[in-house]
Amino acid sequence: MSTAMPFAAAEATLLSDVTAAVKAGGVTLLDRYTSHARGVSLAEIVGEIHANDDAVLDVLREPLLRARPGSRWAEDELAGGALPPGEWWVVDPAEGNINHVHGMDDWSVTATLVRDNQPVLTVVHLPLTGDTYTAVAGGGARLNDRPLTVSAKTDLGAALIGTGQAKPGEDERTFRRIGDSVTAMLVNGLVVRVSVPATMQLIHVAAGRMDAFWQFSDVRSGLVAGALLVSEAGGTVTDLAGAPWNTGSRDFLASAPGIHTAARKVLSPLA
Repeated sequence: MSTAMPFAAAEATLLSDVTAAVKAGGVTLLDRYTSHARGVSLAEIVGEIHANDDAVLDVLREPLLRARPGSRWAEDELAGGALPPGEWWVVDPAEGNINHVHGMDDWSVTATLVRDNQPVLTVVHLPLTGDTYTAVAGGGARLNDRPLTVSAKTDLGAALIGTGQAKPGEDERTFRRIGDSVTAMLVNGLVVRVSVPATMQLIHVAAGRMDAFWQFSDVRSGLVAGALLVSEAGGTVTDLAGAPWNTGSRDFLASAPGIHTAARKVLSPLA
């Protein structure tokens, strides 16, 4: 039986503790950052990625488990599908690791508490800028101390929208669906961004800078933080059939509410 305090009672302390842990992980990842690419062969690149993960996980794991007694750790950051009942930490120690290793700036550290397959608290920290995005279920989403609100757009034809692959080595059918969906959205939207990682696009949706993000994937670590941020900023988060999204969903759409129906109409035939 869990010995955790009721979530609402522990909320402020927990968010503070998680933020401190994620920022400490960010210091570690920033120390490892270079503005030039590291590694030439696939083996070298994979080695750099694993070294980043290991270094940050050493900083994150114990503080997060201690912050929420009774919680458990989702080990595989590239795993998808529903988790067993209870509270789980879904963490990406280097979200956008491939960008970090190649000297780019699109990366972060994320930690999300998931209860019964729904994200309930998240922290996303961007070490290069010092920005921290936080959200608590029912408590809104924030960038540093500023509340976040999604876009007010109602015309898909005026929308800046995005997608990307969830991980290397997915099946060819998924890659073809990504290509077909990008084409469909290029026809129906204004501009389409295709990039990784998902979280770095979803924070823009939550902040109203982008209008929608979709993905044909159930990789949890790339979606849970952004799903909570977008929904708490007033957005709509579903699967492509229109059902409320959870970690067991097979695909994902997060958007401003004014364009969600139109975006789903374009994408759902491809799901």
